[in-house]
Amino acid sequence: MKALLDFVPLIIFFYLYKTVDPKDTEHPLLHLIGSAGGIDNNHILVATAGLIISMLVVYGVLFVSQKFRLDKQQWIVLFMTVIFGGITLMLSDDFYIRLKAALLNIVFAGAFLLSPYFTKDKKPLIQRLFGPIFNLTAKGWKNLNFAWAGMFAFMSFLHVFFAFLFAGGKYWGEFTAFGDMIVMFSFIIVQFIVLRKYFKSPEA
Repeated sequence: MKALLDFVPLIIFFYLYKTVDPKDTEHPLLHLIGSAGGIDNNHILVATAGLIISMLVVYGVLFVSQKFRLDKQQWIVLFMTVIFGGITLMLSDDFYIRLKAALLNIVFAGAFLLSPYFTKDKKPLIQRLFGPIFNLTAKGWKNLNFAWAGMFAFMSFLHVFFAFLFAGGKYWGEFTAFGDMIVMFSFIIVQFIVLRKYFKSPEA
């Protein structure tokens, strides 16, 4: 249920991004937030408004269901979405919401790289996440941690590529809505295939 809720804001974002006329300055969501709209980027502005509102609702539900707490990752995603989305709407400039995902993935890459240096037990972040599943050596956890940091750095590059470099950002919305999922799920599948012999036994 929690995983499904996380996808709701992305679905709403993509639906609005694809269905709103870029030149429509009279959309109800723009009026709701008091925005005059932009010139030809109103589909992004409306989608951003929908993303922020839906994330506040979804994360509010998660906050209550998780006994009035959110995970650090959830706080980071919510904070950066509200900040960069808010700047986008205030300035009617989609540059900032396009930049958000790239910066968010860099933050996650940095978190993996720096995690061994800022924890009491010096364990990499990936070991905390997959420790119950894999039986790896210290070097193995270190290499896997680097691999995850590299994956997030690569996703950050892909976001920049689709937002600013490729086809004038034409496919940015599609990649933002589905790119992260495809890249991450593919990476996880490859990880489980490569590390299948290191699975802990059911008894463990």
